[in-house]
Amino acid sequence: MIQLDNVSKRYQMGEVSVSALETVSLRIDKGEFVVVLGPSGSGKTTLLNMIGALDLPTEGTIVINGVNLAKTRRADRFRFRRETVSFIFQTFNLFPSLTALENVQFVLDMAAGRNHNGRAMEVLGEVGLGERVGHFPHELSGGEQQRVAIARALATGNPILLADEPTGELDFRTGVQILELLQRQARSGKTVLVVTHNREISRIADRVIELSSGHIVSDGEPRGGSAAIADLQW
Repeated sequence: MIQLDNVSKRYQMGEVSVSALETVSLRIDKGEFVVVLGPSGSGKTTLLNMIGALDLPTEGTIVINGVNLAKTRRADRFRFRRETVSFIFQTFNLFPSLTALENVQFVLDMAAGRNHNGRAMEVLGEVGLGERVGHFPHELSGGEQQRVAIARALATGNPILLADEPTGELDFRTGVQILELLQRQARSGKTVLVVTHNREISRIADRVIELSSGHIVSDGEPRGGSAAIADLQW
């Protein structure tokens, strides 16, 4: 499903080259629930953006679902993002002039040929916003806005779900609800990658990839084995 070979990403800051990732290689199979763990600046979001075709590597190859992203045109990468990956962004990226319902309906309208009647209402109900569908983003709390962003990502049904700190703005109870939703997505066959600095969240993953200074420093089962969501605390 996802394969990276010797992937590096460097950004040019004036005369200085800054390395975000260095010779990262990994393979993620269909249906895996993977947590990418590390502190700020470790390369987590850069990794997620390249898997989601929002950015391209400086070196190395990325093959997602049989598509070599480094060899695709911009239009092909747009189609790839529309049909293959769904994002939950840390910054929400909601349209301020659209209601919660309309924000979710918008991405479904972009997914050409898909039947989305009732789907937007369904996923908003799943994230606990069934009574808030007519509200605009400025009328919602930070946690509610995050849940709209999550509903939007779930609505498309794309096979890969990429989440950047999906519980960062949520209280513990709502965060647990969202983690349960993400875990169900993986159990239904989707590939789920969650980027976080919260080690407690990594306890429920099938696999934890830990990054430090752009390098993978560990890759395997959670420390002490997988835990149930009910056992989490933060």
